[in-house]
Amino acid sequence: MEVVTGAMGSLLPKLGKLLLEEYKLHKGVKEKTKDLRKELESMNLALVKIDEVPRDQLDRQDKLWADDVRDLSYKIEDVVDKFLMHVDRIQPDDTTNGFKGLMKRTAELFKKGKDRNRIGHAMKGIQEELQKVAARRDRNKVDGMAPNTREAVVIDPRLRALYTEATELVGIYGKRDQDLMSLLSLEGGDASNKRLKKVSIVGFGGLGKTTLARAVYNKIKGVFDCRAFVPVGRNPNIKKVFRDILIDLGNSNSDLALLDERQLINKLHEFLENKRYLVIIDDIWDEKLWEYINLAFSDRNNLGSRLITTTRIVSVSNSCCSSANDSIYQMKPLSTDDSRRLFHKRIFPDKSACPNEFEQVSNDILKKCGGVPLAIITIASALASGQQVKPKREWDILLQSLGSGLTEDNSLEEMRRILSFSYYNLPYDLKTCLLYLCIYPEDHEINRDKLIWKWVAEGFVLHGNQGTSLFLLGLNYFNELINRSMIQPIYDPLGQVYACRVHDMVLDLICNLSHEAKFVNVFDGTGNIMSSQSNVRRLSLQNKMEDHQAKPLTNIMSMSRVRSITIFPPAVSIMPALSRFEVLRVLDMSDCNLGESSSLQPNLKGVGHLIHLRYLGLSGTGISKLPAEIGTLQFLEVLDLGYNPELDELPSTLFKLRRLIYLNVRFYKVVPTPGVLQNLTSIEVLRGLLVSLNIIAQELGNLARLRELEIRFKDGSLDLYEGFVKSLCNLHHIESLSISCNSKETSFELMDLLGERWVPPVHLREFVSYIPSQISALRGWIERDPSHLSNLSELILTSVKEVQQEDVEIIGGLLSLRCLAITSTHQTQRLLVIRADGFSCVVYFELDCGSAAQIIFESGALPRAERVEFSLGVRVAKEDGNRGFNLGLQGNLLSLRRGVRIWMYCGGARVGEAKEAEAAVRRALEAHPNHPRIEIYMIPRIAKDAHDDDLCEDEEEN
Repeated sequence: MEVVTGAMGSLLPKLGKLLLEEYKLHKGVKEKTKDLRKELESMNLALVKIDEVPRDQLDRQDKLWADDVRDLSYKIEDVVDKFLMHVDRIQPDDTTNGFKGLMKRTAELFKKGKDRNRIGHAMKGIQEELQKVAARRDRNKVDGMAPNTREAVVIDPRLRALYTEATELVGIYGKRDQDLMSLLSLEGGDASNKRLKKVSIVGFGGLGKTTLARAVYNKIKGVFDCRAFVPVGRNPNIKKVFRDILIDLGNSNSDLALLDERQLINKLHEFLENKRYLVIIDDIWDEKLWEYINLAFSDRNNLGSRLITTTRIVSVSNSCCSSANDSIYQMKPLSTDDSRRLFHKRIFPDKSACPNEFEQVSNDILKKCGGVPLAIITIASALASGQQVKPKREWDILLQSLGSGLTEDNSLEEMRRILSFSYYNLPYDLKTCLLYLCIYPEDHEINRDKLIWKWVAEGFVLHGNQGTSLFLLGLNYFNELINRSMIQPIYDPLGQVYACRVHDMVLDLICNLSHEAKFVNVFDGTGNIMSSQSNVRRLSLQNKMEDHQAKPLTNIMSMSRVRSITIFPPAVSIMPALSRFEVLRVLDMSDCNLGESSSLQPNLKGVGHLIHLRYLGLSGTGISKLPAEIGTLQFLEVLDLGYNPELDELPSTLFKLRRLIYLNVRFYKVVPTPGVLQNLTSIEVLRGLLVSLNIIAQELGNLARLRELEIRFKDGSLDLYEGFVKSLCNLHHIESLSISCNSKETSFELMDLLGERWVPPVHLREFVSYIPSQISALRGWIERDPSHLSNLSELILTSVKEVQQEDVEIIGGLLSLRCLAITSTHQTQRLLVIRADGFSCVVYFELDCGSAAQIIFESGALPRAERVEFSLGVRVAKEDGNRGFNLGLQGNLLSLRRGVRIWMYCGGARVGEAKEAEAAVRRALEAHPNHPRIEIYMIPRIAKDAHDDDLCEDEEEN
């Protein structure tokens, strides 16, 4: 919302609070505050109305007025925040909390004559500025604004299939596939095929060059010794490119960061000398850059290596393919039929044709899209509205806005027009969330949860009903941006979206819009800083120089108005002192080196002065200590400490942060003392909690808003478990629960207690147990009321006493289950059959029952499983008559594409029987049409010189 209305969203509530009688403002100041609030409310509505009109269609006077009002809103909030900063010097023992407490302290400040005069003068100055702004535009009234009521948004399930469809259409199957594969010349043994061959894929933006390159990479990478896929982009750092190539190839030595370009090139030569490699360099913009990259790849490598580049510039592709053995692949737009197929697949329900009334306008829109997949998907997503089709009049409006249509000559301008339509079609709050993504570098993988928590801290997520989680509202925003194809989803192995990426043409658009709105300043160390230095509100440091040539920001700009700063390595070298920030709300230094070995370590002790801070990201920074003054950050909502193995403990003052919503600590370093957990009344996500006392376990029951809990028990005892289960019964919003214990002698009592006394909430989606247990508790939940686990999508149980056929069938009936991982320790049932009528949605399946059982798959079992891991007891299979080791793998498990892993327990069997079992299983899997990666682990390993009649030694059960 902020890009539309400036700071109005947070400013108006503050002014409303100041008008309350208890704050005893002077009469004159109070009247000025009332007038100011009314005027700003009217302006706020006008700004929302103006934002519905594309910038290039706005009246110039309206545009200037809107920019002036937004900038003024920031200045007004600066005035308010500076007063708050003076009064909010909270002492560690101060127990006053919340906005009300803050305003009481503000009221004390107002009682002082000097500060009353300051406020009076400030209000007078603000009124004068408002009058000047209003004089530039006579009207700022609108009829009103529809309330922002948005129900829960889920990612359109058709999108994953749509992106698969786009991949197929841009060239991985059919004629294009044949053309490109023939250029790569992978088959045949003649000398020309053995030489290093370079292929450049060239075409204008949005045609799908990266999509095609990625698809080819995934298809052929298995025949190479090593492989790398490295994006470059417009402003690359050559040393980073070389390091990324080496890391992707498998050389991840820690000394890479210390090497210069020449040393990195030598390192690449050494690493690739006797290897057949596949390297893809994606999105090259500069011929000189290619000349540097090309130095790293020797033409003397005669092992059949391949180097593929993508670019939208013909001269660059010619430079990449300068020898007679190289080839250029020219990307072409989609055909009319393929364009129509992709367009209709996004808008209309599966298997339904385009209605007659949309046929002509559909064809006209596709002509404007010019066969470019990005344009087709983006426009189709703008017209798709859930399972409904938008009215034809909206199609006509869109068609009129698309200009002359996409051609190779005008691709950039017209693509911007197409993407701009999709941008202006967004609700105003989503526009702000999308523009915020310009803080990330090109091709950056953006973690979904971290992004949403940043939106929350920035104030972009609009408040819903009281008690509604702001994160869940932000998740709606994220999902809607994906559904509208403004961001590209990145799926985890379970097929769930965990991150996103911004297409470079969308990034180009939002960077330009952000520049116009003075929304984000990006500093990359090359002398280029977007927007005016005097209006810096959000700062993204992306120093691409890496050699510390960039001037420290303290020398070139004022930090007093900065509300948000995100730093990407190695830009921490130009990070200003924290004391320079007066109203900072978001500070993200994730993955920057702040450890004791770093000479660039900022003084984290200064973090205690950032009293307005809402978000602090320190994951992967190498810190070993968190300063005690963290407890003064009474507004802090998100603390992400993530991966910091040297961080041994957390200060006790941390538990004074009553507004904290998210606390993430790896390695279970959150060790609370009695009486402190109950202070975290706002907490929703708590990861890394180590509990040793029953009273702490009981205090968990006070955290009523908790949605995600990751807990480890220091020692297992019945009292401790009883206290925890009692607390768990009070946590009605739990969606994710992970439990483990330091003690390896932990009894089965916790799962028994859970089975007897806890009823899982219906929205539970993840349950992870790393403690010895019996599966009877889970079975009891399902048998009593299956609806309580109707949303369970991930189930991980290790050290289960035994798994029975009945357990397999009951768990297989969980309709939302996508991930199952069970490890059994004392198996008694010798045969487990995975039937065709269960596990209908499971994508990842793991069942390890050691040496005491064999697992067999019925025809049609696991219809959606992409990865399968299971065990085979060789001796049991032979004794029970399965002499051919037929496990139901051949012609089965048809969705397998990410691989299969088998633990083959050979204890008690002859070496020849173990080899026979391995050969039979491998033959069945090698015949699989998807050619999944096969991993077979013999336990114990069979020595190379072992004879077939030798007996495999028994191994200890896991």
